[in-house]
This record gives sequence, structure tokens and C-alpha cells, in this order.
Amino acid sequence: MKQKTSTKDLALSSNERLFEESKSIFKPKKSKNISPINPKFYTFHSGLKNRNKDLLIVLFEKSVNVASVYSKTSTPSAPIIWNRKNNNGKCKVLIVNSGNANAHTGKEGLKIIDKYAFEISKQFFCNKNEILVSSTGVIGEIFDPKLIIDCIKKIKKTNNTDLVCAVKAITTTDTYLKTSIVKVKINNKNFRIYGMAKGSGMIQPNMGTMLAYIFIECNLNKKNLNQLIKKNLEDTFNSISVDSDTSTSDTLMLFSSSKIKINIRDKKNFNKISEGIFKVMKDLSLQVIKDGEGLSKLININIIGAKNKYQAKKIAFSIVNSPLVKTSISGEDANWGRVIMAIGKTNEKIKQEKIKIYYGKYLVCSDGGPYRKCKIQKLNKYMKNKNIKITVDLGIGECSRSVIGNDLNYEYIRINADYRS
Repeated sequence: MKQKTSTKDLALSSNERLFEESKSIFKPKKSKNISPINPKFYTFHSGLKNRNKDLLIVLFEKSVNVASVYSKTSTPSAPIIWNRKNNNGKCKVLIVNSGNANAHTGKEGLKIIDKYAFEISKQFFCNKNEILVSSTGVIGEIFDPKLIIDCIKKIKKTNNTDLVCAVKAITTTDTYLKTSIVKVKINNKNFRIYGMAKGSGMIQPNMGTMLAYIFIECNLNKKNLNQLIKKNLEDTFNSISVDSDTSTSDTLMLFSSSKIKINIRDKKNFNKISEGIFKVMKDLSLQVIKDGEGLSKLININIIGAKNKYQAKKIAFSIVNSPLVKTSISGEDANWGRVIMAIGKTNEKIKQEKIKIYYGKYLVCSDGGPYRKCKIQKLNKYMKNKNIKITVDLGIGECSRSVIGNDLNYEYIRINADYRS
């Protein structure tokens, strides 16, 4: 019997229905929220999505310092190309739309940005190089810049909103809202570091994964901001993978949004700020992976005993990105032969007889073959957990690397097969 489609369903695109109907099993009880004074967040429904809000405008009182990292893809979106060409480390306005990635849209995509950026510069008396843009959604579709321009014209008559409403406007296949806030105190000066992120698919690290915007309420220069990103990126956003696909639009931005002065030359102060940045970046990156499209389990791959860091990283990602490993975890099958396959396809020089593989605390492979004393019943029970840890000891060095991914099942296929409908 064919299921009836409600009027509500007809009004929503497929990815809007996903947000309203699908929920990750790891969904937090409540998203952290604040209503900052600077910057101010404004959200609109421009028409890029069928019904839900799809445009976020972040407005700073004055131009602030910003550091950005972007996707290393060879097919970057128009916003990334535009930002790299125009921005000089200052930002007065950030504008983010969802529902259309403005990627692989050629010169027309850049012209679209020029048109709405011109309107921004008129409204808020700022230069082109003080504007940053991001887009997320379907690749390869042109849209009318008037949709965004009309919203920009309304902003002075619109009430600003909070962090949760801001991130909701930039979601696509996300099933929950990803925000993070930490409080920092240095020399009796209190300030916050907070951020938002979107992303649940097309996630493979190279910089910052999908879209993430972090704000620190103290006065730091661009060099400091770049140092903080560089120090904390590798063990946060660059250590997760949903499906091994690198987006055309991956973006991470770190804004210095306050006049509060901190002596950053003091190593203790720098480290304390860095710890706060790490907590926010780690929290957001874990929320992204926990919202992986269709996931039912998290997979933590821990490589130890590697010859060098490069080898550890390469093998870790080969395992976590393997469709065969992912599907075996989904099927609750400790098929360690697939882990051996994923190690071997890296072409890294290893010694088979040295390899040990553990699922949780259970040794399954040792001395070049199966571990005969493995407690199969207990292992099978462990595989029913929502968090599965696979440890591989290569036994040839002292370097290690941990990465987090998720399983692959029918729900991932359903979500992505239905994405444009």
C-alpha cells in the first residue's frame, strides 16, 4: 500500500525532511546556546530551501581578525575561490547560505557572490575584502543572487537571534544542531570561546571538515589565530571521516570577536587559550562524526607501533574509510581480515608476523594469523556496542594515530539517493 504524502512533506525538500524526521542515535539532549552581543546573528528564509531558513548573516560591530582554512580539493566551490582571492584576514560580515553549494558553477558562481557582496558593502559600509562567504548544498546549480540580496536589505529591520537558530539556518542533511561553548579565565578576565558546525556527509579531513565557525571573545591578531588553528586542527577535524569524500566547500574560520586584551606572548596564556580552542574544535568535530549520515555505530581506529606518523595516519584512514570494514561493523561482524586488507592496500612496508589486531580488548589476530584463544562469544557480544574500537599494533615502531569514523548501512544509501528530490 502506497503511503500518503502530507501537505507538509510536499512543502519540504528531501534534506529538510531528513532534519525534521531523522535523528542520530548520538543526538545530544540539548544544543548549547548563547546570544552574543558581538557578533550578531541574523537568519532568513531566502527561498534556496523550500521552507526552512537557509541564510545566516553574521555581523560584527567593527572589522575583526580572522583565520581560515579551506578544502584542499582541486574542485573548490565559488565561495572558497572568492575568499582566497579577496579576503586579507579581516571580517566585518560573514554570509552563509544552505540549499545550494555554489560549486562547479564557473564564472557565474563568482558573479553571484560579487552581486550580493556589493549589497553587503553598501548596507554596512565595508570593503569587499572584509566580507567572507560560504555555501553548502547541491553542487552544480546556479541560483539568483536576488534571493540573498532581498534578505540583506531586510537586515536592519530584523531582530538578531542566538547561536542555535544561527546554525539551524546552515544545515543540510544534519539531523541535529552542532554548537559548543567553553568559558576561559585568564588574569581575572573572563571570556568565552564558542562555535557552530554543520556536516554529516561528504566528510574526509584535509583541513577543517565541512563548515565550522568559531568565535573567541578576546583580541588576537591573525598570526595568533593561525597558530591556534594549526596547533589544534590535526587531532580534531582532521581526525574524522564519514565517507572519505572531501567536500568542495569545507571551511573552518576562527574569529577574534572582542576587545579584551590578553598577553598572548605569555606561554601560559597562549596554552590556556589553545586548550579552550581545542575543546571547542574537538567537541564540534565529534558532533559531526556522531551525525554521520545513516550511522548506527562509531568506529575508533587506533594505530600503534608504526614506523612514523605518516604511516600511522595513512593506515588509520585506510581502515576507517574501507567500505568493507564499515559494513562489517554495521553487521556486528569482527571480520578482521578486512582490516588486514585495508592495511595492505596502503602499500606501506610492514611485517605481517608483527601485526596484532584487537576489537575492544579482544585479541583476534597475532603472529601472522588468527589468535586461537580468542573468546568468540564475548567478542560477539562486544560487537553489539554502539562504539567499536579497533586497535592495530604494527610492532615496527613507536608512532601512533587515532581516527574516528562510522559504519555504513542502508540508511546512508537512502539519504544520498534521495538528496536532490
